[in-house]
Amino acid sequence: MTDRKAKWLIYTVLVGLIPALLRILIWLISQDRDMSILNAVDFIVFGLILHISNINEIEHFNDREKSWKTIQNGVSLVFITFYSVLFASHLLGETNPGLIDGTAIKSLSMSLGLLSFMISFVVYNRISRDEEQ
Repeated sequence: MTDRKAKWLIYTVLVGLIPALLRILIWLISQDRDMSILNAVDFIVFGLILHISNINEIEHFNDREKSWKTIQNGVSLVFITFYSVLFASHLLGETNPGLIDGTAIKSLSMSLGLLSFMISFVVYNRISRDEEQ
């Protein structure tokens, strides 16, 4: 594993998972098991951190890959928009119970979080590979 990938895994992925990991820890030590172990906001935060990190890393990537950089930044901006809509929908659902399907928001957030992880892995893999050459 390259140094850049290790840093990405620790500084980006693990930091992005802090809300979910803390929720799991609190659930494990709590006497009240009615608390949900998974929450949409945890995955929304995770996805946002991944895509913001992608944009930051891509900006410092070599300029001969301009079209790739533009596409990746565009993808990240689209995902950031999706996460923003999911977050707003989650908040709306909390303030108006029954208006928004919380299970659908959670499932979509988890799916997008996994997809964001895969996209981010591809971005960091390409950046790491190009730096080694």
